[in-house]
Amino acid sequence: MADAAIDTLDIAILGAVLVGSGIYWFKDRLLGSSLKSFSTTKQPLVPMQKPNAPALKINKVAKKTRDFVQKMKETDKSVIFFYGSQTGTAEDYAARLAKEGTQRYNLKTMTADLEDYDMNLLDTLPADHLAVFVLATYGEGEPTDNAVEFWEHLVSGEDVPEFSVGDYEDAEKPLTNLHFVMFGLGNKTYEHYNSVCRRVEEKLCNLGASRIGERGEGDDDGSLEEDFLSWKDDMWKSVCDFMGIDFLAGNSGPRQATYKIQEHTDEEVAELKKVYHGEHQEPKFMLGSRPTYDSKNPYSAPISVSRELFTASADRHCLHMEVDISGSGITYQAGDHVAVWPVNADKEVSKLALVLGLTEKLDTVITVSNTDPASTKLPFPVPTTYRTVLRNYVDITAPPSRAFIGQLTPFAPSEEASKLFALWGQDKEAFRIHVADARRSLATVLEKILGVGQTMEIPFDLLIESVPRLQARYYSISSSAKAHPTSIHLTAVVLDYKPDVAPEETVYGLATNFLHNCHGHINQIGGIVPKYEISGPKGSHLLGERGVKVPVHVRHSNFKLPRNSALPIVMIGPGTGVAPFRGFIQDRAQDVKNGKKVGATVLFFGCRREDEDYLYKDEWPELMKDIEGAKIITAFSRQPGVPKTYVQHRMTEHKELIWDLIHKQGGYLYVCGDARNMAREVNHKLIEIAMTCGEMTEEKATTYVKELRGRGRYEEDVWS
Repeated sequence: MADAAIDTLDIAILGAVLVGSGIYWFKDRLLGSSLKSFSTTKQPLVPMQKPNAPALKINKVAKKTRDFVQKMKETDKSVIFFYGSQTGTAEDYAARLAKEGTQRYNLKTMTADLEDYDMNLLDTLPADHLAVFVLATYGEGEPTDNAVEFWEHLVSGEDVPEFSVGDYEDAEKPLTNLHFVMFGLGNKTYEHYNSVCRRVEEKLCNLGASRIGERGEGDDDGSLEEDFLSWKDDMWKSVCDFMGIDFLAGNSGPRQATYKIQEHTDEEVAELKKVYHGEHQEPKFMLGSRPTYDSKNPYSAPISVSRELFTASADRHCLHMEVDISGSGITYQAGDHVAVWPVNADKEVSKLALVLGLTEKLDTVITVSNTDPASTKLPFPVPTTYRTVLRNYVDITAPPSRAFIGQLTPFAPSEEASKLFALWGQDKEAFRIHVADARRSLATVLEKILGVGQTMEIPFDLLIESVPRLQARYYSISSSAKAHPTSIHLTAVVLDYKPDVAPEETVYGLATNFLHNCHGHINQIGGIVPKYEISGPKGSHLLGERGVKVPVHVRHSNFKLPRNSALPIVMIGPGTGVAPFRGFIQDRAQDVKNGKKVGATVLFFGCRREDEDYLYKDEWPELMKDIEGAKIITAFSRQPGVPKTYVQHRMTEHKELIWDLIHKQGGYLYVCGDARNMAREVNHKLIEIAMTCGEMTEEKATTYVKELRGRGRYEEDVWS
């Protein structure tokens, strides 16, 4: 019987394989009859086919290859723009450079996501081709998510990484054929400013590659766009010299569209397999497995808890939220980051639609496609609607770039508007005052130039091309997976403020106000402004009358507790900077319950007033009660009758304790919060403590603190 059973099972499996193979190999024939051709309808803002134009051909999509050199050969490209991007800015810059190279200098260019290609093929790029790297540095000198594999292969691995050929005249120089350009995006408030692009460049050169032109570096702490614009002109001169092109003869002809927009009739929509209403992409399943949730496929997590943390303020709000990750397969550790995917506020969508003349067409279904047949990547899933693009897929709330404002000049409806577009697009100071420092959204900028209620015919493909994709916002996780394995906690102040240069405007933090809307829905709180559509694609994020889901994913961080739990830690986290330390302390409290030895655990926390914004005040005693040597040291900057006190002042008062735990006992120091002021002050204070308690010179104390960082015993999770 056993043998017979096995034979039957074998036959069944073989039959299933044959059927599956048949479906796969003949899928084009099987599915071809269900595909319909689509005619187009006229759309006044976008160049399109006429109503009676021939049916749109549906081309077969070639199988995606990871060999970028082969793809460049097949599509006749000679310059490739690789990007390592976390928030979308590096990707945007790469796309802008690629388009400028094509339009102005007739270069044959393509853009490439680093994680989509095998970078060990760099040694096979022909010597007359060019690779351009646009690389952002994330956190404390870390590569972006999509650049991790490239980073580990090139920088973190062996001195001479393996490449595809393996047989070179000089084994130490496998990249002698490679010519490259480098631009980095970083933030000077961080210790490791632009370290990713610097280290990648150093490694490429050590391996025999040649840099073309000077390395460019942009500072995200205020001057990134200007740094980029001032660098690229000299870069193009060097590239033109290398490629044998006359720089001065660059073409400045009419704009070449990157995308085509096709509007669908109701009849065509009825034939479509799916219309996207905010989904990021279809989850990819392996046989017998569940989908992987990441930056390209977030998980819609139910909010299980949402409560207000500020106790005595009607104007300021701080949210504690817990999202349920049960059954998702998502894992995390204390110190990791949770990414929240917001949508744009309803007011911004309506205001921009009005300016563009799209108010009556917001729910029209459109398909976006590439004008270059060799390009297969689209900025978002299609078909979709105008409303969905403006609400879910492009960041219309962020100030538009100076380059984009300048590009709008030819479309201005009046001479006066044309002059303003040209001025704000060319004059750095005018742009800074009226756009950047005022933090005006695209719709508000257009209103300021055109006048309230006025419209302007901007090609929708230009908007898609020029406005960055809407990206996730990252928050330090405020829980421990040891204590809360099926939920992730986050702590966020709801941001709104009036810029100094435009006090008549109110700037709203995109994600925190989106979360505030979710909080209001859960707790039945009315009157929250601005209003966000939180229901998700076709209402899929609503759970009953009061439940709601938010799209999230986890980004793993190097901000971690020491492996040896017996070592002491000192944590400095004013305001919401305390978030990861709540997770750290939960982690250590759980270790104590599990019988592990836990070292001294000291938290410096600062806020305005003890009775107003002392976060988790009632939790700390219970969390710390079983941890030997655990204590919280507070600093209040607005406490009535008490001088302003900040965490760095408390560090001075407790300098002997800090020195004992860090220097004598080999402990770890952690800082979370504002990078521009607080984190710098803490660094200076630690140097002072080393000078005072360690009797060091300033030079030796500075070196000592740098060595703490180098050994991973002084970690920061900061933002500007």
